[in-house]
Amino acid sequence: MAFREIHVGPDRYEVTAEDAILVTELQSALAVCMYDATGEVGALLQLRCVAKASKSPDVTDTTLSTELLLLDRCLEALRNIAPGAKNLQARIVAHVPDAPHAPAICETMVSLVRHFLEDARVRMLPEDIAPGPTRQLRFRPAMGWVRTGVQPA
Repeated sequence: MAFREIHVGPDRYEVTAEDAILVTELQSALAVCMYDATGEVGALLQLRCVAKASKSPDVTDTTLSTELLLLDRCLEALRNIAPGAKNLQARIVAHVPDAPHAPAICETMVSLVRHFLEDARVRMLPEDIAPGPTRQLRFRPAMGWVRTGVQPA
């Protein structure tokens, strides 16, 4: 059975009420996979975790507020297509680049996203954070499954 694939780029999100597969590549980025376990709706948000070798591991307030605004819009769009959703869940999947401050920046962003979603009463599932090569992510909200793999060379 073939499903429509919806590609999600950096600093973008997609929301769907159809049985589709949301696809993205994570390179110095994190993905937030949100879905309603009973309503078969979901969203995928990708946020970049840019670490510069010459910079400190602090993330600016502007960057953090921009990420929160995008997360808020994504969650609002999901709730708009499924106003009766009462069982929202989320999983954070991240790729940590090989840079000196990258783990600290990634952890700050993951923590920020996790706290925001918990405050919004979204049930958090275990996180999947890994270094290494670019990660491919495939998310099927209707079934609640997330698959990750390494991008072929």
